[in-house]
Amino acid sequence: MTCEDLIQKLQADCLYQFKNPQLLQRALTHSSADGAENYERLEFLGDRVVGLAIAETLFKKFPDESEGKLAKRHASLVQGEMLAVIAQKIDLGAILQLSDAEHAAGGAENDNILADVLEALIGAIYIDADMTACKKTIDHLWDGLIDTMTEPPRDPKTALQEWAQAKALPLPAYDIVGKDGPDHAPIFEISVTVQGFTPCIAKGASRRKAEKEAASMLLKELEETEGS
Repeated sequence: MTCEDLIQKLQADCLYQFKNPQLLQRALTHSSADGAENYERLEFLGDRVVGLAIAETLFKKFPDESEGKLAKRHASLVQGEMLAVIAQKIDLGAILQLSDAEHAAGGAENDNILADVLEALIGAIYIDADMTACKKTIDHLWDGLIDTMTEPPRDPKTALQEWAQAKALPLPAYDIVGKDGPDHAPIFEISVTVQGFTPCIAKGASRRKAEKEAASMLLKELEETEGS
């Protein structure tokens, strides 16, 4: 796909056509590519827009739920990992503008960056149109998640750390055991070890993804061993 094709696909995925293409371009530009005209201010705005839109949806959709339950649902739907999943679904990484160095470091697959740029995209829609347009986009992108997400998803690295601490063991140790592929698209191979147990090794398009996959694998093995 050409860059123009990707831009059109993104707008179709968001159910929104920008009147000011420069706003969209800014929303897709990381600070490593442009120190002045990047997405950071739009991200600040988009974060608040997403939070309000999701809160409104939950308030109306679950009229009998307590504030505490609504807060748990809200946290699960606006936290960074969920935003990154949605960003991947609409392939934001493929169109994100990064410096060569940041791209080589896996920026296009970095969950934190993807979450930030999704918020920036929502912020840009707010500036280009209004809250109504943002709500339409958010309802579409979060479709299917509102009913199913009742609490924040379990981060495998955090869960593994908590498991080790509960057993009075040292924190899990992560090591890079391999790195393949070209500089612009490296594949990391990560080993995770908990003292006294066999390590697990996993691969990923970024170090963080490989660490999370390795932690998930080891945690599953540990919990299965505990339960047997």
